[in-house]
Amino acid sequence: MTQKKLTMKVAKTRIGRRSFIKSSVLSGGGMMLGFNWLMSCDMTSTQVKALPKEWFEINGFLKIGENGLVTIMSPNPEIGQNVKTSMPMLVAEELDVDWNDVLVEQAPLNTNLYKRQLAGGSQSIRQGWESLRMAGATAKAMLIQAAAETWGVPTNEIQAEKGILTHSISGKKAGFGTMAAKAAQLEVPEEVTLKNTEDFSIIGTSRKNVDGSKIVTGKPLYGLDYKQDNMLIAMIVHPPAFGMRLKSMDEKEVLSMPGIKNVFKMKTHLEDYALGAFDNDAFNEVAVVVGSSTWEVMQAKNRLKVDWELAPASLKEMDFFGRKMNVETPAGLESTEDHQKTLTTKLQQKAKVVRQDGNPDAVFKKAAKVIERSYTCPFLAHNTLEPMNFFADVTEERALLVGPIQTPEIMESSVSKRLKMPKEKIDIQMTRMGGGFGRRLYGHFLTEAAVISQEMQQPVKLIYTREDDMTQGTYRPSYSVLYRAALDENNNLIAFHVRAGGIPESPLSANRFPAGAVDHYKAEEWTQASNITVGAFRAPRSNFIAGAEQSFLDEVAEAAGKDPIDFRLELLERAQKNPVGENNDYEADRYAGVLKLVKEKSNWNEKKSDVHRGTAAYFCHNSYVANVLDIVLENGKAVVEKVYCAIDCGIVVNPDAATNLAEGGIVDGIGHAMYSAITFKDGVPEQNNFDKYRLIRHDEAPRNIEIHFVENDIHPTGLGEPPFPPIMGAMANALYRATGKRHYNQPFITDKDLIG
Repeated sequence: MTQKKLTMKVAKTRIGRRSFIKSSVLSGGGMMLGFNWLMSCDMTSTQVKALPKEWFEINGFLKIGENGLVTIMSPNPEIGQNVKTSMPMLVAEELDVDWNDVLVEQAPLNTNLYKRQLAGGSQSIRQGWESLRMAGATAKAMLIQAAAETWGVPTNEIQAEKGILTHSISGKKAGFGTMAAKAAQLEVPEEVTLKNTEDFSIIGTSRKNVDGSKIVTGKPLYGLDYKQDNMLIAMIVHPPAFGMRLKSMDEKEVLSMPGIKNVFKMKTHLEDYALGAFDNDAFNEVAVVVGSSTWEVMQAKNRLKVDWELAPASLKEMDFFGRKMNVETPAGLESTEDHQKTLTTKLQQKAKVVRQDGNPDAVFKKAAKVIERSYTCPFLAHNTLEPMNFFADVTEERALLVGPIQTPEIMESSVSKRLKMPKEKIDIQMTRMGGGFGRRLYGHFLTEAAVISQEMQQPVKLIYTREDDMTQGTYRPSYSVLYRAALDENNNLIAFHVRAGGIPESPLSANRFPAGAVDHYKAEEWTQASNITVGAFRAPRSNFIAGAEQSFLDEVAEAAGKDPIDFRLELLERAQKNPVGENNDYEADRYAGVLKLVKEKSNWNEKKSDVHRGTAAYFCHNSYVANVLDIVLENGKAVVEKVYCAIDCGIVVNPDAATNLAEGGIVDGIGHAMYSAITFKDGVPEQNNFDKYRLIRHDEAPRNIEIHFVENDIHPTGLGEPPFPPIMGAMANALYRATGKRHYNQPFITDKDLIG
């Protein structure tokens, strides 16, 4: 397997006229290094000892106080993936500071100082890997230079370790804080040297979540915890069905109820500007109920008399990061029964060819054996533990907005357009999020809170009930895919065809495995417009097609009479030695590496009569994951006894945190594959709370999960999303071996093909 050795690297602190590192003296006598974080990283503060008297804040930065304390400011929101612990580890490693002397603070939204203030895409560690290490290394170099000048010795005779500068020849020692003020007056070096991986002492070691004690003791970290004096509570009433809109309402009765301050209609977005990339909202015009307490507003909301009407088709202009596009929203009341017909019918029709290698159509006609299967999945709701909420206090002078949002920088522009207020007057403050999974990328609830506060001229907290959120949209799309495989008389895979699509987007990634491993390959895709709003869901698109693909490959391996893992490894060996095409987006040796590792760790070749095993592997978000899932039958019920998981995400910064993240993805993936679905009848979601929307339960989670990471020196890649998609295929394949029935439709528990 390829080993990309990370050798001693010289990092430039300056590119052309643009300096990535800035130094300044703090009023308290310490040193501060500012640096441009061209990435997403998510951290807030944790107190480990007394702070210096005063800090300055500029850009994303590293601060050193006169007492030796080191602080990292994070411009990005914390969504629970624990990078707020892992990110400061990168700085502390290169700085050579004692880990106990590191603090992290949440920076405010400031688009003049920070870039990409976003939590999403499993990019935090990947994009912050070098710049954060460079910040630590630069600070250390300046501290060493300050000590050298103070003591009159060469810099190469000074060592830094755990926050202490030492000149062993003279026996002189000083803490970082002692030299911080002088170091801050020095010029930032043009370049610094980063450590070799074998010299790491913090990176690669497990560190506890820096906010762990606050979380478990119920400290007010989340948006729902935020309060202000004189704050009102607001809730919305949206149409009961997709394809409908508000016609009129009678608020007289509700206005007379206890605690109710106002009831009015509101448009979240106006027609005089293009929607932003994350302004996704199914119901633009809603009714708003505002009152003194959550209970009073909920009672009034349920009593409000509203008339609805069918909404016409529309064409909305969207500004997708500078690219103007029109988004079609068809009229009508859609039902799951019609969606299923569309998903099935489209798979039998030719679609847009996205990639073709060789002549697959001709090869299929001459094949000794053809395997053809189709797979579907339903819409899914995100169902974050903390429902949507946001605080807003909008006056003529400024807008203060506080709450859980994954896209604060982007939403600043949306709020500015809607309130007709300059961005410099808008202050978005980020709280910790009680779940996101992509749902909080879409900040219409933030905009709604701002408009409500502007109308009320008073501080307001907008709160969605569980029913509001589950029926509002921004779902995982509904997908389907058709696979065909052609085998020759020797059971070799000679052609592969995939046709995928969805409502309203396609899940296809045409250049992923097994593209590149088969001479004759064709990928087609289609889409069907819908008025049901969708958005990014954990591991977008991969969260369906990985499981479908891996289920199909398992069936092809069986038809070829080959072991499922060996079959995949044969294909990957071909992709490695003699790849087909030039646009394959995976590295075959790393892909094979996780399969070999999970095969070894699970003792795959050791067969047990009472254990039914399924395997799967997938590449997404720059990382590779392979699973072996073991099922045992107890009183006729399938129980997940154990999951083995092998992951290649490059260097693992914090093993405990990485293991927790992978375990969560595995449980989440099994649950959604087995149980979850949003269905519709005449535009109305048939599930509006957890009594009808089935999630995995404690006794249905794997009894044991064993995570193994490939050890290499490759720079870190994504981890929040990659463990989620492939486990669905492993579950389906294990169930087949346990029950003798294949799974083609999610959720598996309602797959009629598996009954009787």
